[in-house]
Amino acid sequence: MDIRKAKKKPGGRLKIGDDWNAINIIALSQNNPLKAVAEFVENSIDAHARNITITRGREKGAHYLRIVDDGDGIPLNGEGLPNFDYVATHICDSIKRQLRREDRKGIQGEFGIGLLSFWTVGEELVITSTGTDGRAYQMHMRKGEPSYRVTQKHLLFQSEGTELNIRPLLSGIRTLSGEKIQWYLASELRDRIRHSGVRVEVIDRPARKQYSVEPRQFGGRLLHDLPPVKGPSGDAYLELYLAPADPSHRVGLYRSGTRVLPDIATLHAFQREPWTSGYLEGIVDVTSLNLTPGTRDGIILDDAFAAFADAIAPLEEALRKHVEEQRRAEEERASRQVLKSVQKALREALLGLPAEEYDWFDIHSGRGRSDRPGAAVSPDDSEGEGNTLETPRQKQFFEFAGPLYSVRISPASCQLAVNAQRNFRAVARDQKHCLVEEQVAFRWNVLEGPAVLDTAEGEIVSLRARSEPGLCRLEVIATQGDLSCRGEAFITVTDSLLDDATPGAEYRQGLPGYTYRRAPGEVWRSRYDAENNLIVINNGHRDFVFASRNKALKLRYICRLFSKELVLKNFAGYPADQLLERMLELTLHTEEHLK
Repeated sequence: MDIRKAKKKPGGRLKIGDDWNAINIIALSQNNPLKAVAEFVENSIDAHARNITITRGREKGAHYLRIVDDGDGIPLNGEGLPNFDYVATHICDSIKRQLRREDRKGIQGEFGIGLLSFWTVGEELVITSTGTDGRAYQMHMRKGEPSYRVTQKHLLFQSEGTELNIRPLLSGIRTLSGEKIQWYLASELRDRIRHSGVRVEVIDRPARKQYSVEPRQFGGRLLHDLPPVKGPSGDAYLELYLAPADPSHRVGLYRSGTRVLPDIATLHAFQREPWTSGYLEGIVDVTSLNLTPGTRDGIILDDAFAAFADAIAPLEEALRKHVEEQRRAEEERASRQVLKSVQKALREALLGLPAEEYDWFDIHSGRGRSDRPGAAVSPDDSEGEGNTLETPRQKQFFEFAGPLYSVRISPASCQLAVNAQRNFRAVARDQKHCLVEEQVAFRWNVLEGPAVLDTAEGEIVSLRARSEPGLCRLEVIATQGDLSCRGEAFITVTDSLLDDATPGAEYRQGLPGYTYRRAPGEVWRSRYDAENNLIVINNGHRDFVFASRNKALKLRYICRLFSKELVLKNFAGYPADQLLERMLELTLHTEEHLK
């Protein structure tokens, strides 16, 4: 008879080979001392404390950190004494697990390793709690030692709650200030502090300062009516705010009121819009997530996380719409500001350029009269209906001009027919380009050329060309007290000048606006839409994308597109080299005034 021996299958039950080595690994797994402090505070909140005081100080040359609360204290054993033995000998088996399910509501602790994180803060931990006999008892633990001891502490007055004392602090965190602790707890335990109503104070004795930990407040506009994020243990709590774009804006991931990650976008599954847009800040609180026990600043990517990532899709779609609306609104505001800057720079530039050559978009409309700020006024326009004065408004303080700094002649360059007459104006400004109008005297002089002035003084003079063509140089000297500056204009006198009052001048439009049309891959940068008086800019062009990285660079780029369209319209049919010369001329004068 064959006897078959049963073979034992290889395998067995996992167990700790070296308990003390395991405790070392657990105790040193917390890499953030502030997170350790937050865990101590959470233990106090779990013990139903109403007041928590964190004191940072120095005594007998040793830095210490003390946390005192008025909570329930360490749970008692059968003799009515603080059950320090259970705390010290049941690592990874939290005493809070013994509570009934209804009693554990709002309690965060679950791993039984929080106290061990004192190894990343200081050398020795002393916990003080009272028993039913009214006496105080202490448990002493030292970093790197496997033993603990319990002693009795003599107190003059009976105290409730728990006192936790760590000393001396590690060398690397002695500079940990009370302000840093305050800011960290305000974000890390934001909702735990809000929901529990606990009062947390931080006393920094070396700095002689005291702080109250107030739950962090977010800026921006609170978003309402967002789609719910449903999970196995209920809907996630959402508190999201829409704010102007800023790289510092982040959405934190929380669990039961405690922050797990300061930025949800650090998770690979959320490295996309809207979480990376910079327009959102706030919190997403999901109770079903499972934390990494050692550091407690990460989550396990298990089925619970996968269910959460799937359930958040409708919320992401709604948030993308809000972000896109905010982005469009910001672009519109930026476009209005850019348009205002470009138009102002163009108007200033045209003061120094030949009006007959750059008569564009109602810069000179009507019957040959210039509508530009500071442009010359003909004698026919000095009176009558087209020159009604508006009621002056009260100037603001910053609008009053300073001392004289510069003067220019408007126009600074022009053409004038033989025997014709034209008015020129002296424009005096201070260092901030404000118009200087008071106590300024002007002295005019024709330096050379076939022309004469009707007067040598005044803000506006009339110059008459003689019968022969030539180049004239006109000078003005402005004085204000001891200050003096000089401006010059160049006038080309010719006998073959076209009439300014061309047909249809009264129908010309003002300086155009601009709009965007996204056409990536196409070579055109801008086009002028004469029907709508708009410059259409290709915001998909690689040059626009490059310029948009910097606000000033984007402004100059758009200004150059305006200059390009102006030159193309005014000098249609000119050879390419002349168009480039005009482009350089207008760009130079425009960018001088661009802000």
